[in-house]
Amino acid sequence: MQKANNLFSIAAGSKRQLTLLLFFSVLIFFSGQLSAQELKAEVTVSVPRLQETDPAVFKTLERDLKEFMNQQRWTQDEYRTHERIECNFQVNILEELNGNKFRADIALKAIRPVYGSDYKTVLINHVDRDIVFSYQEFQPIQNSTDIFQDNLSAVFTFYAHLILALDAESFAQGAGEEHFRIAQQIINQVPPDVSDTDKGWASLNRKTTRYWMIENYLSPRFRSFREAWYHYHRKGLDMLHLNTDQAAAAMTDALREVEKTHTSYPNTIGVQMFVTAKSDEIVEVMKLAPRAQKNIVYEIMRKLDPSNTGKYNAIRS
Repeated sequence: MQKANNLFSIAAGSKRQLTLLLFFSVLIFFSGQLSAQELKAEVTVSVPRLQETDPAVFKTLERDLKEFMNQQRWTQDEYRTHERIECNFQVNILEELNGNKFRADIALKAIRPVYGSDYKTVLINHVDRDIVFSYQEFQPIQNSTDIFQDNLSAVFTFYAHLILALDAESFAQGAGEEHFRIAQQIINQVPPDVSDTDKGWASLNRKTTRYWMIENYLSPRFRSFREAWYHYHRKGLDMLHLNTDQAAAAMTDALREVEKTHTSYPNTIGVQMFVTAKSDEIVEVMKLAPRAQKNIVYEIMRKLDPSNTGKYNAIRS
């Protein structure tokens, strides 16, 4: 009998241990699901044949940039793994200015899923040109939200917040405001000697810089554009699987507001970036729309994107 009691105690103890093990395993799993970082970024660095710099330096840079974008916690929000924002950065080294100073273009793209489908819509598809930065192998890439660290860190921090802003704003009106403001703060922290060499931070010269991106999004003249951005995604794209005609109508209304912004505030980088990200998608969706909406959207897109008018003939075909 004593032996049986001992066996029962051992079995009960093992059962309790197994239950606790399962409990903590599930807890750890769901904690990981809830605390995942916001971005799911791919980063590649392409390099021509440079005279001085060891190519291994750029492999290190590529790894460090990817780890920085993916492991940094950008918000206090809880993101599940499948909610992370997919984005891609292509750093194209153009010139070696000296031993550790370079000039590069950065092509970036971010997407978000569309409800009720496997389709993913582009939030931003942009090339930032002639970025000048210094980098030595194993130099840390640091969060520049609150203080300027170095130019490369600042550029990537800026785009992290811009992507977060555009994604949030596509789900709820005004939800990107905090990140737009943080991006503006990053611009304001850049020292004059840096903005003198990297014109992307400056308000002078061309109006396609990082400065003008944020000026656009925070301008009162862009308020209707930001509302249109929300309606285009939540009332339009996300509703296509339920009612194609109603969703196309909502997208048409959103495009009317984008056109109004373009008329009152012409040639903005914000509208240009919208067209670059959305033009192909608009053509495909509007092929399915009623003829009256096709004609309206055709005329709008001709105004927004006059250099590519031929593309929009497909809407009416």
